[in-house]
Amino acid sequence: MKFVDEADIRVEAGDGGSGCVGFRREKYIPFGGPDGGDGGDGGSVYLVASANLNTLVDFRYHAVFRAERGHNGSGGNCTGRAGQDCIVQVPTGTQISDAESGEKLGDLTKEGQTLLVARGGWHGLGNTRFKSSTNRAPRQSTPGKPGERRQLHLELKVIADVGLLGLPNAGKSSLIRAISAARPKVADYPFTTLHPNLGVVRVDDQRSFVMADIPGLIEGAAEGAGLGIQFLKHLSRTSLLLHVVDVVPCEGEDDPVVAARKVIEELKKWGEGLDEKPRWLALNKIDCLPPDAVEERCQAITGALNWTGQSFRISAIAGTGLSDLIFSVMDFLEARKAADAAEE
Repeated sequence: MKFVDEADIRVEAGDGGSGCVGFRREKYIPFGGPDGGDGGDGGSVYLVASANLNTLVDFRYHAVFRAERGHNGSGGNCTGRAGQDCIVQVPTGTQISDAESGEKLGDLTKEGQTLLVARGGWHGLGNTRFKSSTNRAPRQSTPGKPGERRQLHLELKVIADVGLLGLPNAGKSSLIRAISAARPKVADYPFTTLHPNLGVVRVDDQRSFVMADIPGLIEGAAEGAGLGIQFLKHLSRTSLLLHVVDVVPCEGEDDPVVAARKVIEELKKWGEGLDEKPRWLALNKIDCLPPDAVEERCQAITGALNWTGQSFRISAIAGTGLSDLIFSVMDFLEARKAADAAEE
């Protein structure tokens, strides 16, 4: 299935039904008087977050959503039926904004969260509403109000606890395959990952977290080079960034220190607080080094980067160090949630 994370749609709420001009005319009942009923309200358009969807691809083929118009009133003081609402399901994590003004309308981050994006028109009034002691046979009514019409821009930002970042071929896809049930493509050439992949990392029966793997960054990604600018936004909701660094790059690839600095620079250029998020180093592919050279190599990399944060020596292929990594991530996420709950 093609991954699409942006789409434009048009939503049209239903118009309100018009009021009725009617008079009661029955045998043996003189001066029956007005009995025109009101119209029904127009249906509204709602967006609802659904965990069963993970892409906006459907909106490329179905881009117009209309709610039902309210029915007109009728005689006998009968009110018209209200128009049926239009419910549109979108993936959890979708941001909605007005395509014309750019105004942000909402952000659906929780399953079942609902957002009203186009309100139905108000019903028209029947002539019964206008009767009075001085106007006993009113012949006026009002039409229903038109429903709102909007052009919307939808933008999906995947919801994950941990985001993987690094240069192409650093081993991000291999890592998420090793610790979750996600099965992204893995090969010995760059850019095998073309869209974000989500994997649930289960620590034990009661604890788990969601990890996101995005396409590898290259220099200039923040300006649009490669696929980075298209998917960097998917890291904005994460609580922790896991920076995967290849300690033994292939011939022709950047030195690990140079590669790490390129990624850090792209985060700063992108902005939106990504460079301020907690970030850990995952020094990958240590199985390619002699056992007695692993520590020296990793210390040389962290020393050159002046790294003072958390760092882990891992091998996604061999499984080395993965248990320590996922337990440390789980502890960090639980501590962060507890701190956020205490603040609230």
